[in-house]
Amino acid sequence: VAVIVAEKGGQTAHTAILARALEIPAVLSVKDALEKIGNGDTVIVDGEYGEVFVQPIPKTIEIYRKKRKLYEEQVQELKKYINKDTVTQDEKRVCLAANIGNAEDAVKAMESGAECVGLFRTEFLFMNGVSMPTEEEQFEEYKKAAVLTKGMPLTIRTLDIGGDKDIPYMGLTKETNPFLGYRAIRFCLDRVDIFTTQLRAILRASAYGSIRIMIPMITSVNEVRQVKDMIKKICSDLDHNGISYDKNIQTGVMIETPAAAIMADAIAQEVDFFSIGTNDLTQYTIAVDRCNENVAYLYSAFNPAVLRLIRRIIECAHNAGIEAGMCGEAAANALMAPILLSFGLDEFSVSTGKVLETRKTIADWSLKEAGLVTDKVMSMATEKEVTDYLSDYLSERNKK
Repeated sequence: VAVIVAEKGGQTAHTAILARALEIPAVLSVKDALEKIGNGDTVIVDGEYGEVFVQPIPKTIEIYRKKRKLYEEQVQELKKYINKDTVTQDEKRVCLAANIGNAEDAVKAMESGAECVGLFRTEFLFMNGVSMPTEEEQFEEYKKAAVLTKGMPLTIRTLDIGGDKDIPYMGLTKETNPFLGYRAIRFCLDRVDIFTTQLRAILRASAYGSIRIMIPMITSVNEVRQVKDMIKKICSDLDHNGISYDKNIQTGVMIETPAAAIMADAIAQEVDFFSIGTNDLTQYTIAVDRCNENVAYLYSAFNPAVLRLIRRIIECAHNAGIEAGMCGEAAANALMAPILLSFGLDEFSVSTGKVLETRKTIADWSLKEAGLVTDKVMSMATEKEVTDYLSDYLSERNKK
């Protein structure tokens, strides 16, 4: 597959996330694409700016050949950052992690220069088959990823299905509002058999590397405690049967709902780390379906309400003495970098294709300059004010 063009979806739809992971240019929400693009047509797909040209004129083809050449040169230039630390101009170090979808991606993550894996999306293991993966199949996949990361932290997110991720053999009923329904941890706490199998496989694999468990879609302290109780019981059973696992394995949560963000101070007392999922946090905070092209104009992590929640989440984590990372798409956005640095984000977890670009972006900032920019941003009342200011600031900065 060279490119993907779709009539539906948004930049943080699961299709778009998967395309980025595979480094396939994709443009979604292209109205009447199926009608207007015919077999044999020449098409240019600009994944960066979200543009699709059907039967382009020679001049446009020439422009994009030059753009592609420039892009390839930039990719080569970024390779000098592979073995460098991720530090700001004033030597503030952060962890730069990669998001992966399977064990093989772990190799790609390490080759891209990532320092760890901040998100292993386990749902692909469930979506790629026609039946439920067994404990042994899951164990082998997680173990393989742990070995391939060679002792670097590997954060495995437990099953996150529902919303725009459907697995036919699980027989989930069609819901009116799937993003607000039976998904992620809600499904797992109801289907204890499936969840127990996955947790056992993860715990067994933890004997082979530095694995962390991450729970998605948390909305309450009670959910966290239920998961911790389940892990405790599984550990007891593993001990009883003499099965090895990391007895100091860390458990964290994704903060991706307004409820979790507001209760972040209490949740932080229960876990070892936070990871901010900006895709869903933005969706739920602004009440906008991230896959609905009709309201896509409202969807932005630069909305001041979202920025205030991100700041609060990081503050609550640090007040409790735990780290806060981010595995949502905003972590790789160059405009967001100074804000996240100023807030004190500890870990940026991005798609493998964005690792070196993100390292370069972070290296371009000092905490002092980032702080001045962020103070200005946090005094603004609209998303447009924020993005216009940041775009203008960076444009002027790049000219110097």
